[in-house]
Amino acid sequence: MSSSSSGAEGPGGAPGTPGGSGRGPALTLPGDPPGGRRAVAVWGIGVAVYFVAVIFRTSLGVAGLDAADRFDVNASALSTFSIVQLLVYAGMQIPVGLMVDRLGTRRVLTLGAALFTIGQLSFALAPTFGMALAARALLGCGDALTFIAVLRLGARWFPARRGPLIAQFAGLFGMAGNLVSTLLIARLLSDLGWTTTFVGSSMAGVVVLVLLLLFLKDHPEGHEPPPAEHAGATYVRKQIAESWREPGTRLGLWVHFTTQFPAMVFMLLWGLPFLVEAQGLSRATAGDLLTLVVLVNMVIGLVFGQIIARHHAARAPIALGTIGMTALVWASTLAYPGDHAPMWLLITLCVILGACGPASLIGFDFARPANPPARQGTASGIVNMGGFVASMTTLLAIGVLLDATGGDYRVAFSSVFVLEALGIVQILRLRARTARRERERLVASRVEAVHVPV
Repeated sequence: MSSSSSGAEGPGGAPGTPGGSGRGPALTLPGDPPGGRRAVAVWGIGVAVYFVAVIFRTSLGVAGLDAADRFDVNASALSTFSIVQLLVYAGMQIPVGLMVDRLGTRRVLTLGAALFTIGQLSFALAPTFGMALAARALLGCGDALTFIAVLRLGARWFPARRGPLIAQFAGLFGMAGNLVSTLLIARLLSDLGWTTTFVGSSMAGVVVLVLLLLFLKDHPEGHEPPPAEHAGATYVRKQIAESWREPGTRLGLWVHFTTQFPAMVFMLLWGLPFLVEAQGLSRATAGDLLTLVVLVNMVIGLVFGQIIARHHAARAPIALGTIGMTALVWASTLAYPGDHAPMWLLITLCVILGACGPASLIGFDFARPANPPARQGTASGIVNMGGFVASMTTLLAIGVLLDATGGDYRVAFSSVFVLEALGIVQILRLRARTARRERERLVASRVEAVHVPV
């Protein structure tokens, strides 16, 4: 957990909120959607779909040990569940962005909800490892269709100045879904068992599917988007190439890549085994620490959203600061002398990991002013690939290293630092170029806004 929700653009396609220029606009821009209660209600349905998708996505995080017993697999095979799910998710992000730009939110979310519901139900009933793996791939396919569509929905229903806050709210509700997995799914697994828990949870997908079919609309009346260009190979290549050409899109990808994966890997699969097997905690205490990550994420998401909405220049410092703190605390935890790190250090680690999700959403706020509305879905898809590619790579590395070292979590989790170093280099390389392009667009938008035709 990645923009369309960060808003439409100012006059002439220039950014409504200039990156790196301090405060965002105080007034609604001409042509902006009105927002209001109707917008909140419609957007809330889209967020509910994403909320359920995250519950399904992260349910394996609290069921990892149960899955290993149920399917009789080792650490590498267990990590394959999440790797396949994220591989499908990451691989679909650009196609999903194109689909959202072309087909609209309602159709894409409907397909996503249907697929992730079938995937969760199939995972509940799968009798073999292979069938369970196919179910997680199907779930990942449906999950991939949700987040970018929700970002696009926010951009269609709310004014541009609300963009950063709307994006963080979407992330917050996603983390609420994670919280449901951590608290409810874990308890149900203990009380009711595997099949009942996963079959019962899949019914939530049916509920949101019905809601979006009955009530969701792509945009408010009077704010219809312009007709999309003729779809074809040339159009697709143009959308992708023009989005990638913008340094803001690439910077957004690397910010998402570097900030998201430490927490994603921890919450999606390896956090519970690390805390139980490497740190000697009970499953209940480990569950409490995972819950702490989610709660901190929700609080920090609101704080980051408010800061960035007012001060776009804070984007890069916040992202780099989060990366630096994450690396420092992980290093302290893994290098701590003795068999187990003290509880205060594990709590600190979970607090810092809680900032990773909100920091990853900053990536969309670099891509948003770099691309016109017609490319927002495509650009968001490119950005959203970053964190999931990094998560997939790290999940595999940790599983392989655990098997190769006989369960040495210190060696396995050290793979985190390799990807963080790569990401930091790319962020520093693209940061100045992106800021310069945003300043140029701001000047151009002001010139066009004051020009009065004779």
